[in-house]
Amino acid sequence: MQNGKKLFERRRTRVRTSLRKVANGRPRLSIHRTNQHIYAQVIDDQKGATIVAASTLDGDLKGLKVGSNSEAAAAVGKLIADRAKKAGIEQVVFDRGGFLYHGRVKALADAAREAGLSF
Repeated sequence: MQNGKKLFERRRTRVRTSLRKVANGRPRLSIHRTNQHIYAQVIDDQKGATIVAASTLDGDLKGLKVGSNSEAAAAVGKLIADRAKKAGIEQVVFDRGGFLYHGRVKALADAAREAGLSF
């Protein structure tokens, strides 16, 4: 199990290093996925601060039956995009971390794009 964690950390480091090269001062839309929930936050790396955040645990998404499916991830993507637009952010770089761009991660990204975020 420890080897799997090391490989995940290597993938996450590789993704974030490549994002720094193309970010050009744009904030980073970072996601984290667990077996039960999905979390997203827009981070300003220059200031080292989280600007907006959303997850399946938010009070705005209490109508979800399950927090671990693609529909829940899409709802979080739409919510994070709405909050980011209210904060004046329209362009971000997508940080998938060490997760594959597939399933819930892809659903979140597609919903955020449809709601108006550009990446």
